[in-house]
Amino acid sequence: MDNPIEIQTVIKASAAQVWKALTDKTEMKNWYFDIQDFQPVTGNVFDFYEPGDHKKYHHVGEVLEVIPEKKLSYTWTYPDFSTVKTTVLWEIKEMETGETSVKVTHRDTEKFSELGENFSRKSFAEGWRGILNQSLKPFLEK
Repeated sequence: MDNPIEIQTVIKASAAQVWKALTDKTEMKNWYFDIQDFQPVTGNVFDFYEPGDHKKYHHVGEVLEVIPEKKLSYTWTYPDFSTVKTTVLWEIKEMETGETSVKVTHRDTEKFSELGENFSRKSFAEGWRGILNQSLKPFLEK
């Protein structure tokens, strides 16, 4: 049963600024991950490792949907550990105040549960909360 992780925040930035941070690989490197082969194009396959020298978790994704300044979704997999594919969805909504609501939803993470604590729902939720509130938000509000 899918019990998606949903994390939402409001950022003092325009939808265009948020979109650029989510889709421009130079911007992404400053707050998210260094994803050299990322392109916001449906069908684009990209891969990356977590920051640092450990290179412990190889991530591979495929862009599923692109609606500029509104929605971006892609698969999220760990091919070295599992054949399971989960889905990450970013939703962007500019508000009348000029601020932007940003919501990230990660579906099907429970399918990784057999891989241990680092792949638990709690671990993913903490990770996305940090990415959204301690990385993206301060990056855009600086």
